[in-house]
Amino acid sequence: MTEYTLSDETRDKLRSVSTASVATALYKRGLRNQFVQGVTPVERKPVTMVGQAFTLRYIPAREDRNPITVFRNRDHKQRVAVETCPEGHVLVMDARKDSRAATAGSILVTRLQQRGVAGVVSDGGVRDAAGIGALDMPAYFACASAPTNLTLHEAIDINVPISCGDAAVFPGDVMLGDGDGVMVIPAHLADEIAAECSEMEAYEDFVLEQVNQGAGIIGLYPGTDEESITKFNAWREKTGR
Repeated sequence: MTEYTLSDETRDKLRSVSTASVATALYKRGLRNQFVQGVTPVERKPVTMVGQAFTLRYIPAREDRNPITVFRNRDHKQRVAVETCPEGHVLVMDARKDSRAATAGSILVTRLQQRGVAGVVSDGGVRDAAGIGALDMPAYFACASAPTNLTLHEAIDINVPISCGDAAVFPGDVMLGDGDGVMVIPAHLADEIAAECSEMEAYEDFVLEQVNQGAGIIGLYPGTDEESITKFNAWREKTGR
């Protein structure tokens, strides 16, 4: 879907920024619906999830198509997605925001971690949530859900455009996840968003320092006063930011 490849430089920049900063930067460009609604970290991690999207789409399960024996099929789309999601990518699953059944469990997600995948995002449920939460790899879900995916979901398409938490996700888009949730960055904007948000984070660190010292926010946040910008430039020179 895209020829864009996330560079190490852009990945490193994005690892140092927040979903909040990305949301603001995208809003400036008229993009208001890039936050994956209704998902939270299975367990908060000390690292920010960054990787290009590799997608899996579920449709509602029909009973005659989804007996437990379908897992014997070596071409089952859920299993194939786990074994083909590229290293450094994020597996993003469209469960239609239906969390009454799992979209994956700890064995499949552990396999993804072993294969070097950067993270997992599902707008549905996961089973064995405690096991997934104990992994180093970030994972995001709607809630814990014990029933197998076959109960309600049929894995039908791999690496196609999907909806995840009401956000459009195209293969190759850049997923960024922190403690607040997950943002979808259109691939063609990823480099400039990374650069802009790095600058935003520096200014916000300066602002927070000023506020902790008793400064008011008018003219400081946003920085509309000349005095605030002068102080910020001096702060950057002093701190190397």
